[in-house]
Amino acid sequence: MAMKIRLARGGSKKRPFYSIVATDSRMPRDGRFLEKLGTYNPLLAKDSEERVKMDMERVKYWLEKGAQPTDRITRFLEAAGAVAKTERKNLKKAVPGKKATERAEQKAAKEAAANAPAEEASAE
Repeated sequence: MAMKIRLARGGSKKRPFYSIVATDSRMPRDGRFLEKLGTYNPLLAKDSEERVKMDMERVKYWLEKGAQPTDRITRFLEAAGAVAKTERKNLKKAVPGKKATERAEQKAAKEAAANAPAEEASAE
C-alpha cells in the first residue's frame, strides 16, 4: 500500500483549515484516512505555535513504515527538525517568460536609441 502523509482540507469557504493525516495515496484528498497526525491553520501568524501542531511520535512511526510526506508536510517536518533540510532549486521560476524577455529587449533597444543622439550631441 502506497502511504502518504498529507493535508486534508476542512473549514468553510475562504476559511481553510487542514488536518495532517496518514492515508493511502489512492484515497481522495478529503476522503478516508488511517490516522490524524495533527492540524495546520494557515490563517494564523507564521510565528504562532498554534499554526502547525503535529504528534511527532506518530509522524516518525509512519515515516519508518515507509509513508512519503508531501512537499508541504516535508517543510513542516524540516521546521520541526524531524527531517534534514534539503536544498531546493526552482531555476525556471525566476526566469522571465518569452513575452517579458521580448519586452525587455525592446525597451533596452528604445533606451539605447534615445541615448545615442544625446551622447553624440554631448560629445560635440
